Amino acid sequence: MVLRRQCWTICTVGVVLAHAIVAMSAPAGYARIAFADLTQLALVALAFSVMVANAVRNRGQTRLFWSLLSLGCLLWGTSLGGWVFFEVIQRREVPDLFFGDVILFVHIVPFMAAVALRPHRPREEKKLDSTLNFLMLLIWWVFLYLFIVFPDEYVIRNTPVYSGNYDLLYQFECLMLLVALGFLTASVRGAWKTIYWNLFIAVGLYTWSSEAINAAISRHQYATGGLYDIPFATSLCWFVFAGLRARGLLPATEPATASSKWLALSPRLAMIAILSLPILGAWSQFIDVAPPPIRRFRLLVTLAAMLVLGAFVFLRQYLLDRELVRLLEESHKSLENLKRLQTQVVQREKLASLGQLVAGAAHEINNPVAAILGFSDLLAANRNLNATQLAMAQKIGQQARRTRDLVSGLLSFAQQTPAEKLALDVCALLQRVVQMKMLHLETKGIRVHTAISTDGRQILGNTNQLMQCFLEVIGNAMDALTEVGGGILTVSAKNEGTDVVLEFSDTGPGMVEPGRVFDPFYTTKPIGKGTGLGLSATYGVVQDHHGQISCHNREGGGAVFVLRFPTVDGAGSLAPTHEKQSVPLAVNEP
Repeated sequence: MVLRRQCWTICTVGVVLAHAIVAMSAPAGYARIAFADLTQLALVALAFSVMVANAVRNRGQTRLFWSLLSLGCLLWGTSLGGWVFFEVIQRREVPDLFFGDVILFVHIVPFMAAVALRPHRPREEKKLDSTLNFLMLLIWWVFLYLFIVFPDEYVIRNTPVYSGNYDLLYQFECLMLLVALGFLTASVRGAWKTIYWNLFIAVGLYTWSSEAINAAISRHQYATGGLYDIPFATSLCWFVFAGLRARGLLPATEPATASSKWLALSPRLAMIAILSLPILGAWSQFIDVAPPPIRRFRLLVTLAAMLVLGAFVFLRQYLLDRELVRLLEESHKSLENLKRLQTQVVQREKLASLGQLVAGAAHEINNPVAAILGFSDLLAANRNLNATQLAMAQKIGQQARRTRDLVSGLLSFAQQTPAEKLALDVCALLQRVVQMKMLHLETKGIRVHTAISTDGRQILGNTNQLMQCFLEVIGNAMDALTEVGGGILTVSAKNEGTDVVLEFSDTGPGMVEPGRVFDPFYTTKPIGKGTGLGLSATYGVVQDHHGQISCHNREGGGAVFVLRFPTVDGAGSLAPTHEKQSVPLAVNEP
């Protein structure tokens, strides 16, 4: 790559020397014109080839950057091809009204779009669509050409005015590109600084040489192949060198300074362009001293540009609104996931804290409770007690037994350890549990509806622990339905992706606080009927099985418990899971 750049440096020196020798020694005529036109066209074609090669070997925004530069070189070559057609093929002077002038004027626009793209910035920091930016930029410059240059070119022909306006507008366009490249060169580092710096030099040489050539043409001192073509040929060589220099670099996205200013530049320029249109329209209607046909043409062009640019602005706003809605939806999902994770962490901390407390206190409590229960039974068996004393002794024994059951539940909860897990058909296990409880449920006026899939998909689990979980959830539903004199319990099991989802839904009164049902000691049952540890233990078992459990109230009344377990593949290992879609824990449903 270094050798290639060195060879091109030598070629550049040769091209410049050849132009200088021809300009100073060869007489003005066909041979000198043909040499200059064909050499310049070849240089632009080479620059186009280098830019295309750079676009092919890159990706993303960098590829688009070099593609836009390639487009600019293609338009540039088309304009020079017109000079070759007239001066070399037809052997006559280029006419004053030359179609290539429009193409030459437009060829700077892709260069501007490439600079505005700023490929050194990370892709996610670009908020506006690059295609819209390019189209709006193109339309704006075409409007300026039609407003300033075109009327004196085609509406009412006035060659001196047309040539002067064209030269001024074209130089302004080149200077805008040069200033933008200067800002980029000063604001970035690394490989992109080298790329922008070489493009800045090439554009600077071209701007200076173009101004010198236009001034010489206006003084009738320019001849193709003369001294004025030397800096022009040098600028073309530097464009090729800029492309070759970039091939030896590995430009990467990097944060640039003052990003907020750059991000706000595009909408501000669009706003300035839109606001300038009515001002120019008013000027052409009330202040312009040009003939009426030119004034009418300028007013029509202004109205057309207002319609087109206005449509693009509305389209841009529409795209921005859609992007904002998408970001809001993602933020909402992120907030829900954060709440879910926060609730799971809090719930686990509660269970861990309770387990530590119980492990240290349950055994100490159990011994005195056993003694109280034993002495109360002995006291109640004493025949010498009167009725009041006997009733008191029995109440002491009753409360001692309740305390013993509570301590037993605490010990069972605190001593949860990961049990041995095997691949099992959880749907078949759920079907068996429902059949076990069916008779008991029917005696309490509860109808059971089942919709359990039987495709044989398996999970890694412990049969006894999972049965206890299912019995606990069904038992809670049975207690709730018994309070209202019966109802319907619906049990379903289905596959969702790589998960098995079990759902228990009843038509009871629902949960008072669905977000607290898994908290230790939380219960809405009467005193003496529940300890509030059953669902907490169920939560721990489900988490130990790499699953999720959630609770919410139905819109039509009743509570819904959802259990989700990952399935296993044929080798008995957990299948890869995707984002869970179950109801977030501890988030109350409407």
